[in-house]
Amino acid sequence: FAAQRHVLTYMEDAVSQLLENREDISQYGIARFFTEYFNSVRQGTHILFREFSFVQATPHNRASFLRTFWRCFRTVGKNGGKYSSICCYLLTVQEYHCLLQLLCPDFPMELTQKAARIVLMDDAMDCLMSFSDFLFAFQIQFYYSEFLESVAAIYQDLLAGKNPNTVIVPTSSSGQHRQRQPPNDCNPLEGVEASLFYQCLESLCDRSKYSCPPSALVKEMLSSAQRMTFYGFLMALAKDQGINRALGALPDKGDLFLDPAMDQELEKLVAQVSGLSVSGPASSSTDPANMPVRNSPRINSPWKPLHHRRKMDAESEGSNEETDSSEN
Repeated sequence: FAAQRHVLTYMEDAVSQLLENREDISQYGIARFFTEYFNSVRQGTHILFREFSFVQATPHNRASFLRTFWRCFRTVGKNGGKYSSICCYLLTVQEYHCLLQLLCPDFPMELTQKAARIVLMDDAMDCLMSFSDFLFAFQIQFYYSEFLESVAAIYQDLLAGKNPNTVIVPTSSSGQHRQRQPPNDCNPLEGVEASLFYQCLESLCDRSKYSCPPSALVKEMLSSAQRMTFYGFLMALAKDQGINRALGALPDKGDLFLDPAMDQELEKLVAQVSGLSVSGPASSSTDPANMPVRNSPRINSPWKPLHHRRKMDAESEGSNEETDSSEN
């Protein structure tokens, strides 16, 4: 059970965080730190602003990152559908990568490009994509990254007429993503025999130590086609709602822009901001000393790496220097 749930990974990370933040933690105790840390793991907020090597370290981390990305940026697609049909809210791969980096600063561009290729296929990589198309493609590419690397190798062998009896499983560290040469899917007559393709994938799923989509769903998907191209297979994975439900990170496509809990929190924040903007001009002529002090609501967040706090400290010191120079 401990190995299946990657308990050792979280224990090692918790101890590392404890040592890096021991001065702050000593003020309220180690027991409280571990309680808050594992609560954040359970809630899925532990991956915020963490390094990529940690974000992709476990299936739970990957699912948590997918869920967080959806909840934070779902309004990109929601607003586009509500206000315009001129694609003003469609984004490029570079723009989606910038959104990913807001949650994980060192998120690799290569992984974002691979997800975009599932959507764009033969189109240029600077084309625009809707949020829903990119999100479901990104889910498949990010969560099943190692599986897809093996699928690409198997597909190339089948195209070359080889019989991939030996299942290819990535041996490099999961934090390193090799450049995948996209198979040639330009000609619709090309591809591989779907039944043979499934036999190889079934063997891969049985032997692979990495996350794989349910083989029954893959079989159902491939049984409806005689031949299958590589990117056609990836697109089918991204669109399959059964696989989406099995993964459990995102809602169905029809409910993609519904999140009542988050909407309620946003409405509260909007109401607070609106109240501040309304009261601002009226109170501008009053004595600042008589103005009421408003306590901003604080939201508990998971522990951040030490270098994140150092960066914030450096920025604050820089701002103080600018203030001092301006006063002089």
